[in-house]
Amino acid sequence: MRLEGKVALITGAATGDRNALMGIGGATAWLFAREGARAVVTDINDALGKRTVQQMREDGHDATYIHLDVTRESEWEQAVQAAVATYGRLDILVNCAGDAAGSEFPVEGTTRQAWDRMMDINAKGTFLGMKHAIPHMKTNGGGAIVNVSSMHGIVGTFTVTAYQAAKGAVRILSKAAAIQYARDNVRVNSIHPGFTITPLTAPMFTRPDIHADRVAGVPMGRMARAEEIAAAILFLASDESSYVTGSELVVDGGVIAQ
Repeated sequence: MRLEGKVALITGAATGDRNALMGIGGATAWLFAREGARAVVTDINDALGKRTVQQMREDGHDATYIHLDVTRESEWEQAVQAAVATYGRLDILVNCAGDAAGSEFPVEGTTRQAWDRMMDINAKGTFLGMKHAIPHMKTNGGGAIVNVSSMHGIVGTFTVTAYQAAKGAVRILSKAAAIQYARDNVRVNSIHPGFTITPLTAPMFTRPDIHADRVAGVPMGRMARAEEIAAAILFLASDESSYVTGSELVVDGGVIAQ
């Protein structure tokens, strides 16, 4: 029970239907609940999010669903306040909500709309989450924030320009917050997944040609499962990483070690 007594808010966590392919947020919510946390599942997909929470409750876990569009500050304020009102505190924040759709282009092909969308969801959403969660963590005497970036927030690639820029922003924003709030015992780290099969990526990554191309560049010879990324997030959220802040944990099968 590595998170016993903790209250954790996870964004982009609706994809936790145990009868379907899970996303990173959904897998993280389930793992946290199994490790003793009270899980606050947030997303814009209300039907799927409520189904995930219902299943978690059926298994005896303490979970709550809250609608949250991470690009809207007013919804962040409401979500954090609702989590604290329900459970009395907030110990962990996992900024997992993200998207790459529409950003599959080099610089010259990237539209301003695609750029703004990637920055809004991936970068601004992470910033707003920390902005509104940190005051409550300081009140509690500390907390842990895990921001989901990408291996492409560290190294370049031929496409997804706007997505890369946004995930790079998440990486350095995490380091800035880690330094600013270290004395408050609020730890902030980023996690950098490689190619992972999720409901968001499955339509592309399960295409034989694309799958073969991506896996060819992975030293471990396969893509990750969402549960494998969730396990790394759990480490950064738990007290086992109590002396880890401002770090980046790469979970990519060895891609960027090459």
